[in-house]
Amino acid sequence: QVQLVESGGGLVQAGGSLTLSCAASGRIFSISAMAWYRQAPGKQRELVAGITSGGTTSADFVKGRFTIYRNNTRNTVYLQMNSLKPEDTGVYYCNGDLRTSYSGSRENYWGQGTQVTVSS
Repeated sequence: QVQLVESGGGLVQAGGSLTLSCAASGRIFSISAMAWYRQAPGKQRELVAGITSGGTTSADFVKGRFTIYRNNTRNTVYLQMNSLKPEDTGVYYCNGDLRTSYSGSRENYWGQGTQVTVSS
């Protein structure tokens, strides 16, 4: 079994910062990609940022404010969020694309989500 567990969410004032963490545990052979998504009330889930061995990608609405990075030895991905705005409020989900064995196919997993609330 593979689990992705997020932490670090909370309530912060506009202009503040938070760092989210997502730790992958269980039977993991390799991780191809990890990403952060978010879902605001009444809206669809959207990609915030992603990271692979080849680099990172981020949505236009967070460029210059959010940074995704990972610690491969700990199978953990982070999202450093600066200059937070009220519109950044939502549930942030971790997503991982990984293999559980050498010969296994890639599988996709989601964390349970962590709430981020930015007050104005």
